[in-house]
Amino acid sequence: MPTQKTLGILALAGVNPYVEKSKEEYMNAAQLEHFKKILDAWRIQLRQEVDRTVSHMQDEAANFPDPVDRAAQEEEFSLELRTRDRERKLIKKIEKTLQLIEDDDFGFCNSCGIEIGIRRLEARPTADLCIECKTLQEIKERQLAG
Repeated sequence: MPTQKTLGILALAGVNPYVEKSKEEYMNAAQLEHFKKILDAWRIQLRQEVDRTVSHMQDEAANFPDPVDRAAQEEEFSLELRTRDRERKLIKKIEKTLQLIEDDDFGFCNSCGIEIGIRRLEARPTADLCIECKTLQEIKERQLAG
């Protein structure tokens, strides 16, 4: 049985993929509302995970006499904290994206200004680069790293 964590972003928000109407303006009010609903649901789910981790760590905190048990628990806590840190950064990015929706500046590439596309944004609602610009960015990063 899949858990809420394994659900896709669209299923988590309880929405179906957006069906564009012919000659519909890109990023109209209906599309913006669609993405706002997705981002809100994602943010709520991430915040619940953060809260769950805090309560889990408080409940599981035990003083094990065996150093191996203590080390295993510390490693588990370290991994959870790292995951939660990534989720906190993602929450900030979601909030930044929600602000872009409010400012009516959502759905366009930060680099070249073209439309990012409905399907790409449904797959990655916080995307701020089109496929071409993102690909170029990744190529440049690989060249600098290698």
